[in-house]
Amino acid sequence: MPAAVTEVPTGAVGATAVTEVPTGAVGATAAAGSAYVETRLFFGTERPDGGPDVTDEQFMAFVDRRVTPGFPDGLTVQDGRGQWRDANGTIEKERSYELTLLYPASQARARGPLIERIREAYRAAYGQESVARLDEPTLADF
Repeated sequence: MPAAVTEVPTGAVGATAVTEVPTGAVGATAAAGSAYVETRLFFGTERPDGGPDVTDEQFMAFVDRRVTPGFPDGLTVQDGRGQWRDANGTIEKERSYELTLLYPASQARARGPLIERIREAYRAAYGQESVARLDEPTLADF
């Protein structure tokens, strides 16, 4: 099979490596999909006031009530363990949830306020100092 020659930067100043890629594979490595935004929210479960930790049942009820109505096309929830520095400078380690939302980039302006209301509702309901938010542009194909 014929090969395409591609120059790839190696990280060294002015240096490149030459790589041969089978011609049929060149198109296969191209990104596919439409412009989307991936938003990840990180929810802690320990309450700073010493109250009981947020349970799986409570968290999923929160998702059903506060997240699903604004993102009915789908979402992903993953269990996690995390740590962060609280307002007093203490490193807190706790069980957490990572919620991933994926939506068309053209809807980002409209979805932003919905996401902020989700964050505020969780902080208020469970006495949290914060809910971390990470937004990244991406390509998605379904």
